[in-house]
Amino acid sequence: MQTSVFIARLIGPVMITAGLAVLLNRQSFHAMAEEFLASRGLMFLGGLMVMLGGLAIVLTHNVWTSDWRVIVTLFGWLLVFAGAIRIIEPPFLYAGGRAFLRHPAMAMIAGLIWLAIGIVFSLLGYLH
Repeated sequence: MQTSVFIARLIGPVMITAGLAVLLNRQSFHAMAEEFLASRGLMFLGGLMVMLGGLAIVLTHNVWTSDWRVIVTLFGWLLVFAGAIRIIEPPFLYAGGRAFLRHPAMAMIAGLIWLAIGIVFSLLGYLH
C-alpha cells in the first residue's frame, strides 16, 4: 500500500501541472507537439523516458487487486506500451499525432484528461 500511495503522490502533481500547462498555453503546446512529431530523435528519447517510467512503476508495483491500486499498475503498463510504440513504430504516432493536432479542441481535451488523471491520483495518494 505504501508504494501505491507514493506513486500516486508522484504522478498526481506531475499530471496536474502538465494538464494546466496545456490548458493555459494551448498555442505553445501545439507548436511544441509539432516540433516533437517532426523530430525522430525526440520521439525516440521520449519513448525511452516514457517506457523507463512505466517499467519503474510495473517493477515496483505490479499489483492486481480489486481496489484503487490496480489503477497505478494499469497506468504503469500503459506507459510501457506507449513508450515501446514510440521507440519501435514512430510512424504510427506521426499519423495519430498529426490528426490530433488538426483539431483545435484536442489540446483542450488532452489538457483536461491530464488534469483529471492528476486529480484522481492526487486524491488517491494524498487523501489515503
